[in-house]
Amino acid sequence: MKNIAVIIVLAAVANVALAIPPVDPARLDEVQQRGSQVMPFALDKTLHIFTKSASGGVQQVVAKNAGDGEQIGLIRQHLIHLAAGFARGDFSGPRRIHGDDMPGVQALSAATGQVAYQYRELPNGAEIEYQTADPALVEAIHAYFEAQLSDHARHAMPGGHVQHHDHPRQ
Repeated sequence: MKNIAVIIVLAAVANVALAIPPVDPARLDEVQQRGSQVMPFALDKTLHIFTKSASGGVQQVVAKNAGDGEQIGLIRQHLIHLAAGFARGDFSGPRRIHGDDMPGVQALSAATGQVAYQYRELPNGAEIEYQTADPALVEAIHAYFEAQLSDHARHAMPGGHVQHHDHPRQ
């Protein structure tokens, strides 16, 4: 019976894996090139973590080397600037990297005042918590996170599911 359960789980995982389209290496290269013109930190020395929540989610950028003060400072500088811009509806940075048709960006840009963007420092980087009570905007945040994960596949990972104000600290 245990073997059957394992087989069923493996089959389900395989079907999910097959449903995710492979990321085009040329697209990853383009995004990395444009990203290096917008983000001051080195993508190869950092990791982006996107964690969805019921009210939005948390975007973290952390230095792979917790002792890399230069990258940590650059991450913090960038994310505090992003959070302030997002609060004004300014998503020009992500648009320059990912394009104007990036999922979620149009809705989030138009939702000034309807999404809270809370910047926080982490020991090895920083994070922005996105919060809204509007279910359509939660979906836009989740779509935005998925697009980020796809476009930064070499330097990004999904985080675990979090509860409001109870998210992992990297």
